[in-house]
Amino acid sequence: MDEKAEAEERSSPTGKVVYEAIRHEGLSELERSTSALAWSGLAAGLSMGFSFLGVGLVRGFLPEAPWVPLLSSFGYTLGFLIVILGRQQLFTENTLTVILPLMRRRNAETLLDVLRLWATVLAANFVGALAFAFVIARTQAVDPHVFEALRNVAKDAAPASFAVALLRGVFAGWLIAMVVWLLPFAEAARIWVIVILTYVVGLAQLTHVIVSTVEAGFLVFTGDSTWAEMFTHSFVPALLGNIIGGVALVAALNHAQVVAGGETVDA
Repeated sequence: MDEKAEAEERSSPTGKVVYEAIRHEGLSELERSTSALAWSGLAAGLSMGFSFLGVGLVRGFLPEAPWVPLLSSFGYTLGFLIVILGRQQLFTENTLTVILPLMRRRNAETLLDVLRLWATVLAANFVGALAFAFVIARTQAVDPHVFEALRNVAKDAAPASFAVALLRGVFAGWLIAMVVWLLPFAEAARIWVIVILTYVVGLAQLTHVIVSTVEAGFLVFTGDSTWAEMFTHSFVPALLGNIIGGVALVAALNHAQVVAGGETVDA
């Protein structure tokens, strides 16, 4: 009996266990008040600005070379570390967390709660991201060489078209939702899960709706871009891509594997 208990303790959690942990977290989030979600979402939007600033800071102190993104992309992980470990509300996390309860209940009440949370968190994230971009762009918060590095980072991250931004957004939403899926039982490896997956998002220049808002907003506030370009080439396609990546490729598929495997969960 002792050997069996030890074997169970050392084994990896089943898909059902991970599913249940995330689903219960989603239920808890859906019960939060709109004001609580808004304040937490605003904090997350501001915090995500540090992903943009982190890349610029590292890049500002490195020479021009092809290998620079390999180092500067570690700065991209900064905002995600703050938001996820600080338990702040980030829209892309909720493409998985609150969708699992909806897939089990499938009623109008839960759908309305999900839409309320999505709208509140997205709006608050957007305001926080733009506020951070405005301060960095219109003040002397950073040294001139870092400012120029940030400008270059933002220009390099700007997708060439709506379609490109949408496709990159799908992959970004997929990876960020996978961070959420892996975290419940990552234990001591939580930081590494966040760093490795978000590092890939930054290095591949995938479009995360909130980080991309900081980058595109920065260009608007410096006069290098327009609001129309920000929405058509960044915010809207990144938003749609992140939703597709998080909901369809992570939430729906992992829900399907639990249900198809006969691992029924309570509604």
